Amino acid sequence: MKNLFFDKSWTIFLDRDGVINEKLENDYVKNWDEFVFTKNAKIAIANLSEIFGRIFVVTNQRGVGRGIMSEDQLIFIHSKMNDEVSSEFGRIDKIYYCTDIMDSSEYRKPNVGMALSAKKEFPDIDFSKSVMIGDSETDMIFGKNLGMKCFMISKQSLMTDLFFFDKKFESLFECAIFLKSEIIH
Repeated sequence: MKNLFFDKSWTIFLDRDGVINEKLENDYVKNWDEFVFTKNAKIAIANLSEIFGRIFVVTNQRGVGRGIMSEDQLIFIHSKMNDEVSSEFGRIDKIYYCTDIMDSSEYRKPNVGMALSAKKEFPDIDFSKSVMIGDSETDMIFGKNLGMKCFMISKQSLMTDLFFFDKKFESLFECAIFLKSEIIH
């Protein structure tokens, strides 16, 4: 990957489960007690807040659509998450979530509806100057479908199929350190 230089004109899109918070395998984070930040995630978001003009979370939340949790519970989790991020001098400009059950929903990643909603609300977003950070192939396809740079978060040794992602990191914190090294001085 050639060198990139990030500045405030760039936008970052973050997946939630597995990136910002620990993913519960075969389950959903249904309440604040189950929400556990990944190691140094709040510091990572604070670092990203210094670099990027906008930071959005885009997250599939099928558990609401399945009736496993309510949308009010999800909103409460996101509110507490934002409070915690803010307490470490980070920011999240907006959280977009999809509660739809069907993969065909235009808003469910890898489909791009959440990003298009962000673009409608924040017209200055340039997807060619955007980064998607996620922990799944659907996150990477979501970003690639919009022409974003895509960074995979995974502790697993994955084949580095550059079609799906540009670079792999073990954590959001590690990714943020890399991105901070790429800012325009």
